[in-house]
Formats: sequence, C-alpha cells, structure tokens
Amino acid sequence: MAAYLSLLVFLLHIPADTTGAAPTHTPILPPSYPIAVRNPYLSVWLPGNVVDYLPTAVPQTWNGQNLNTTIFARVGGNTYSLLGVPVPPKNVQPASVVSAEYTATHTIFTLTAGSATLRLDFLSPVSPRNYLRQSLPYSYLTVSACSPNSVAVQIYLDIDETWTGQSGNTRHHLYNTNATTIWQMSVAGAVTYAQNPQEQALWGRPTIATNPSSRSNVTSSSGRVNDVRNQFFANGRLTGSNPPWARSDVAALAHDLGRVSAIASVTFAIGLERQQTVNYLGHARTGYYRGTSAAKVCAVCHFLEDYPDANRESLALDATLRSRASDLAGANYTDILALSVRQAYGATDVTIPNDSLDTNDVMVFMKEISSDGNVNTLDVIYPAFPLFYVMNPEYIRLLLEPVMQYLATGRWKQSYAIHDIGTSYPNAIGHDNQAAEAQPVEECGNLLILAYAYTLSTRNNTFATRYHTILRGYADYLVANGINMPSQLSTDDSTGKTANQTNLAIKAAIGLTAYGTLFNEPRYTAIGKSYANQLYNQGLGTDAAKTHFTLNYPGSVHANTYATAFNLFPDALLKLGTFPQAAFDMEAAYYPTVRATGGVPLDSRVGWGKTDSMQFAGAASPGRANGTREMFIDDVHAFISNGLNEVPFSDRWTLAGDRNGHALGYRARPVVGGHFAHLAMEGSGLF
Repeated sequence: MAAYLSLLVFLLHIPADTTGAAPTHTPILPPSYPIAVRNPYLSVWLPGNVVDYLPTAVPQTWNGQNLNTTIFARVGGNTYSLLGVPVPPKNVQPASVVSAEYTATHTIFTLTAGSATLRLDFLSPVSPRNYLRQSLPYSYLTVSACSPNSVAVQIYLDIDETWTGQSGNTRHHLYNTNATTIWQMSVAGAVTYAQNPQEQALWGRPTIATNPSSRSNVTSSSGRVNDVRNQFFANGRLTGSNPPWARSDVAALAHDLGRVSAIASVTFAIGLERQQTVNYLGHARTGYYRGTSAAKVCAVCHFLEDYPDANRESLALDATLRSRASDLAGANYTDILALSVRQAYGATDVTIPNDSLDTNDVMVFMKEISSDGNVNTLDVIYPAFPLFYVMNPEYIRLLLEPVMQYLATGRWKQSYAIHDIGTSYPNAIGHDNQAAEAQPVEECGNLLILAYAYTLSTRNNTFATRYHTILRGYADYLVANGINMPSQLSTDDSTGKTANQTNLAIKAAIGLTAYGTLFNEPRYTAIGKSYANQLYNQGLGTDAAKTHFTLNYPGSVHANTYATAFNLFPDALLKLGTFPQAAFDMEAAYYPTVRATGGVPLDSRVGWGKTDSMQFAGAASPGRANGTREMFIDDVHAFISNGLNEVPFSDRWTLAGDRNGHALGYRARPVVGGHFAHLAMEGSGLF
C-alpha cells in the first residue's frame, strides 16, 4: 500500500509550500536505502542519515566507497540539484525533500523544485523465476515530474570514474544502438577478476543508458565536470562533446521533457557489466542473460525495453510480500522483509558457461559480503535459504550445484563437507590445498538439510540422487562426530572453537533425520532421533530442570550457560519430528528470560545478537500466542529503525551498554534471507 500511497501523493501535485515540513519516511527510516542492488559488484546504497539532505548526498558501495552520481532538474529555466551535489554551483538550488520510501524492490524519493514535484524511483528488479531478468547487471532510475502549471522540465544524470574503482586509467565510450544512448567506462589494462581494496570490480564496465520517451529528446556529453554541467544549466541540453577522458571527468545524459503539467517520466539504466562474471574452477561463467536472444545483441537495450514488464512484476511482488507478511506477523515484520529482499538477492550472480552460453547449465554464485568474501559459503547459504524456499526453491539447488560439482571431482579430500569453494569472490577455484576454514559438523548438517529442503519443496529428487554417495559420506561423518564432537568452529566462528556444542549437535541430529528421510534410509533417521533423545529427553544438552538448552554439554556441567537454539528451525519447517514439541516449547518460554536491553544474545558468552538466528529461533519456537516470535521480530525492527546506524542492514548488533543498538561489523550480507523463516513456515514457492 505504501508505494501506491506515495504515487497518490505524487499525483496530487504536492504544493511548493509543503517543502518546509520535515521529510517523511515510509515505512521507517532504515539504516541505509538500497539504490541499485543487483549483484555483489552492483551494490549501491544511500545511508539513511543523509536522505533528508538528498541533493547533497552521495551514493555508496555496500562498504562505504562513494560512487559519484549526480542528478539535476531544470524547471522553468532554473536548475535544481536532486542528488549527489555536496556543494551546489552558482545559480543551482537544492530541491526540497518531501519523502523517502522503500518497498521490497523500489526506493522512492519525492522532492519539489520550483512549481514541479519530482520523483526518483530506483528499481532493482527481483525476479525469482525469470533468470534473464534477474541476471541483467543493471538497475532502473525513473524520474517523474508533474506541476499544477505547465512548466518546462529537463532532467540530467552523470557519473564519474569512481564507478570504475580507480583513478587515471579510465576509458570511455559512447554507443548509440537503435534508440538507446549508452555511456560505458572501462579500466585500461584491468586484470580479469581483479578488485580494489574496497572490493569494487576493476574489470567491469560501468554503464548508464536511456531511451527517449514519447515526449522527450535525449542528448549526451562527456568531459570536464563544469563544462558538461554548464551545458545543461544553460539550456537543458547537452552538446555532444566527447573529448579524451581526464581525471574528474563525467559522462552525462539529459532528457528534455518539454512543458509538463500531467506526469512525465524518463527512465535510465545504471549498471556494471562483467562479461566474465565468475571464475569457476578455471572456467569463466557469465551472466545468464548473455545466452538469450533477447539480450545477446544489446543487453542494456533489452533491459530498458523490459522496464514496463519488470516494473509490473516488481509491484506485484511488493504487494504479495506486503500482504503475506502483514497477515502473518504484522507491520514490523513487513518492514524487515521489505528491507531484506534486494540485499539477499544482491549477493548473487545467476550464471552460465561463458564459452557455450548454455542456458541449461545454470549456477548461482553467492558472495559472503563484508565478513570475508568467500564464495558459496555453506553456512551463509543455510541462513539465507528461507528467502529462496519462499520465493523459488530452485535457487537452493542452483546455489549448491557449484559446491557439489566441485566435491564430485574428488579434489576435496576431507571426510566432512567443505566450508566454501573460494576464498575470495569471484574466484570459485576450490580448496585443493585442503585449507578451507573447517566447520565439520556445521557444514555437513547444512548440506544435508538444504538437500532435503530442496527436494521436499520441489518434489524433484534428481539432484539428491546424483550426489547420493557424497551426501551419505557426510551423514556418516555426523554419525561418528555429531554427539562425540571434537573442538571446532560453528557458523558464528568469531566465538571460537569449543567441543560438544549443543546447538551444533541439534543440527547434526536434524541433518541425519533429513538424510534418512530423503533417501528412505531409516538407520540414519533412527540415529538422528537417538541424538535428539539424548540431548533433550535424557538431558544431555539441557539444565537439570529442563528450562533450556545449554551452550555445551553435558548440561549438568554447563547449566548456567545457554545458546539460542536456532538450529531447531529446519526440524519445524520440514516437519521431520527429530525433537519433541516440548523442546520447542521449552525454548520459547526461556528466551524472554535472558533477553538483554536490545534483544536475546546469541549465547551466554556474548553481548550481541544475530538478526537471522533470532528469526530462526522465533519461527521454531513462537511461544504462547506467538509472543516469543513477536519479541524477536520487534527487537530486530527496533534495531533497524533506531537511527543509530548508516550501513546496509547489518545482521549483528550490540544489545546492551553504551553501544546498545549499534551494528557490529557485518553489513549487506545475504543471511538476511533468514528473516523469511516465519513466512517459510507458511509453505514454499509462495511467490
């Protein structure tokens, strides 16, 4: 409803005398707004604390590197800055910010400039079942204008070489393909798959492009920033200048909309092309779109032509998410999910082989953004999977396929599942040296649970059957080590190694039950349930009074410790019956008793919490009248709306003390897909 209300406000022609009011933020003011978030290298954000001063604000990469992007509007002969102008030039006024809004796929800013109302709509499509649309490495910016009086309006956009990740070796090119005007930049001599210290892709091609609308003319220029902008300031057009590139130059596009009264709109594409997208075991993978006839000749041309359909799909997805999330758990949950969608999908690339362009050979690669940059980390795919389970479960297989194909080569010699298939994205070259981070029980359990979740949700056992032998080996590892657990890391590796971790043993038990159920091998199911019986019924993993699971076992020794037992979630989701209902109820009653000021800590050792783990725990153990579930949702909502943070949705924050409410290290990670755990309990493939 929010997106439609903002459109209604826009249609009502917000009058100029409202510009003195404070801007509104719908549904909340988040830590950071997704602007163009499509893949690990096109991940552009705007900190929430600058949107009230949007004309001076500069978009950033996920890790805070400025990407100079400037928008001007000329209204009735007067020029107004809309975005990216920290110091306005002479005779340029900042437009007045009226509102900021986000949905699952859109970020929308409304401003007034003279007698006109202007709307900047940044759309990053999320198309779970359309791999062509999802793989295109661009985002939309639609600028709309209206005025109660007929007034001349022109729109201007430019970018500079901050988008290339370096300075001084930029090359630029202007293309005119049919009706599309395209600026592209590249880095001379860039090494394929190289990135700068801020993790920007040096081998990519930053791109802006646009088509004329039914009522607008397009002009373009590049060159010295003041020279190019002054062309626009003078008469709302660009002269076509295109000198050799120099530092601080810009590439610009402009639309002349003529006289505007009713709504007039123009759409730009903003993106970063990487023909060689991922290095998979020494072979280049490229974007899925390159294997399609629609996008093969001019991908950005197709992207612009696809805008009406992409926009319709985005509005439908927004509405479905809003309806389902609100009906299930209310407005706070809706706000959380809407802010999570683009971030989770934006950590992925949908690829095919670069040589054959075979669209039947699809793999999805995921970057472990901000924590260590690994490729297809199993304990990142696992917490993210509820989103894909809900949106399109096929993504679970597509994310696992690169891992399983590497394991099938036999180059990974360990008896337990690998942690990831590459130390640094986009190089998915495996770990033939056996030096991957070791999380043996964690990753074996993750892989078995994910394989079962995929098969159950799709009714397709081909994937599991193909890799049955490998999966059985990891089930056997859990038989031997799931209870008699040597000291090791879990997914929250910053907490260090310990032996006999209760939450890990819970995962091992559920992983064995999942494997046994998947392949109709009751021995493994029986062992999984016997482990659960020891942990809960016999009290190995609980305190004597059975009020909670302890951090480690035996519980008699560790009775004063606890851990958020988020690994119970797949048992509830997949209806495996590994643990009795009493175990879930026990945890639901216990969590509120250990809640700190800002939420429930991950475990008794730390003063911070994890947003994804909380939602797993709340979905598994919702409590009486869903009170525990609501507590976890409300605590995360309070965190993202407290105004203390300015980074893309962090999944870890401090829960008490002077730093209560502050993000702790992580940002823009795909694990926010775990926020869909509650919705996943409603079923798979809901979108």
